[in-house]
Amino acid sequence: MTKKSVAGNARDRLLKAAAQLLDEAKGKPVSTRAVCDLAGVQAPTLYHHFGSKQGLFDAVVEYGFGQYIRGTNRRGDDPVDDLRHGWDDHVRYGLDNPSFYVLLYGRIAPGEQCAVTSVAAAKLLELLTEIAQHGRLRVTPAVAAGQFVAANIGMTLHLIAQPEGRADLSLSRELRDNVIAGLIRPAPTVRSEASREVVEKADALARALDADAGRSGLSAGELLLMREWLDKLAAAT
Repeated sequence: MTKKSVAGNARDRLLKAAAQLLDEAKGKPVSTRAVCDLAGVQAPTLYHHFGSKQGLFDAVVEYGFGQYIRGTNRRGDDPVDDLRHGWDDHVRYGLDNPSFYVLLYGRIAPGEQCAVTSVAAAKLLELLTEIAQHGRLRVTPAVAAGQFVAANIGMTLHLIAQPEGRADLSLSRELRDNVIAGLIRPAPTVRSEASREVVEKADALARALDADAGRSGLSAGELLLMREWLDKLAAAT
């Protein structure tokens, strides 16, 4: 990227220049002078728009995260499927924008929630609350969100740390599926009308046995076995 390619107003040029330099720096310090030189502005212009170098870098993080948020809109009617896609989007964003991602999730202060990443946290909690309303969440939405985020961020940072071209996305998918299976119950089985009829008759026979087992002519052991068969029949149909 050259100075001529950083077209647009001074604020946009500063954002783009800071983003480029942060990416190239790979975690090393970036000077105000370097940002201003690349953007083609003087330091007072930076302070006018952002107040400080840190203010500029915070704005870069917000800009980068804004791209992530816009890329994770709901895809369909299944909230669990959206949760699965959300995990993959999160990992992909981290791998595509490692410097942004480390800024987003690497700047941690005890007791202080990041105002930028809290946007994603709110969207995740909303999705998990919807799943809970369907009776499928094994824990509270807040607990599920905490576990999901910890696993998702940990996996993304792990993959970012791998040598270039060595990130194993199958590892991410395996962890994703294990986390979701641990937090969410399987969807109820949709039975056909014939299957429902079998279940109803099995239930009716079980109730009849319970109501008057003495007239069935079956021993206690046979009754126990019969009930076990009926239960299995109803569950498998």
